[in-house]
Amino acid sequence: MEEAPIDVVEPEPGPLVLVERRGPVGILTLNNPPLNILTARLLEELASRVLELSSDPSVRVLVIAGAGDRAFSGGANIKDMVNMDRAEARAFSMKGQAVANLLERSPLPVIAAVHGFCMGGGFELSQACDFIIASDDTVFGQPEIKIGVIPGWGGSRRLTRAIGVVRARRLILTGENVSAKTALAWGMLDRVVRESRLMDEVMALAQQLLSKPAVALAAAKYAVNQAADPHRLLGLDYERELWGLMFETDDQKEGMKAFLEKRPAEFPDHRDWTRRRPEFPWERPGNPLEVAKELVYESERDVPLGKDIASGTGPFDMRAMAEAYREAGLRAFQAFFALMRNATDSYRFWAQVALQNSSPSPSERARSEDHRDTKS
Repeated sequence: MEEAPIDVVEPEPGPLVLVERRGPVGILTLNNPPLNILTARLLEELASRVLELSSDPSVRVLVIAGAGDRAFSGGANIKDMVNMDRAEARAFSMKGQAVANLLERSPLPVIAAVHGFCMGGGFELSQACDFIIASDDTVFGQPEIKIGVIPGWGGSRRLTRAIGVVRARRLILTGENVSAKTALAWGMLDRVVRESRLMDEVMALAQQLLSKPAVALAAAKYAVNQAADPHRLLGLDYERELWGLMFETDDQKEGMKAFLEKRPAEFPDHRDWTRRRPEFPWERPGNPLEVAKELVYESERDVPLGKDIASGTGPFDMRAMAEAYREAGLRAFQAFFALMRNATDSYRFWAQVALQNSSPSPSERARSEDHRDTKS
């Protein structure tokens, strides 16, 4: 399978997202050829245009396409990411996730018109659309593993939802590319057409959607997404934290540097490969109850027990134990639902994230510095 070419060309001045109207159909074209690399500025422009068209009552269907004949998008700009620290990487991941969330949560049906290379962040944005129509020359892939990181804009969540754990694991863990024909067979796409017919087929689907009632379309879109993955936004938090952690590893530094220098990566041979980092999930075996107890009780005040219960010789205070567990469970549920409220009140929130500057906040940078000091 053909590999995506390296492209680190600085974006040209001018709009990075072109807007076209064909009656009630709005077309947004990623305009950073030849590979439509996704810079922070392009993401901000795309978010602005998605919000504008989604709130325009004269627009009924939204189409996302890529300029030129080589790619829908080759993904994020490695040159921008190579020197990011953990806080900057988390902020950039959050921006990419925010734009994808705006596409997924727009009340309009969104069609991705995909051709050529559709890689990394570009693939992740297409996964957030309601329909993907691809030309027969399209190549899809999540190649992040090859540069020492993982998908960070929702790919681990949405791709798994679309094609199942086995196939998603294969693409994400190996970095393999797949053809449009294979992607269609795996359920990633709505249909595959000849390249010369791509926009004709996209507009035909748009016309079909235009014949349906707008409010019912929006309700159907939200209902299907909720049924497919009701906790998807919580999963994005998990992905984002892991993606940020990758930027404190030698693998990320070597992988991205090798990519930019156009040479094979030589990843370090880590025998103690986890380096005992407590943030990694495989270093945190606790179950939800243990986490709840850790949050609720001070280290010197654990679950109340009867006298000498640890030795097994004293009486067992069942009432006190039940009350402690009830309180722990209540606090855990309160924390969970607070997180859910933050996630579901999301359209305005993700719009703000997508439009804001990508630089991490002072508090994020301070937390990152504190973490590095602790680690050293």
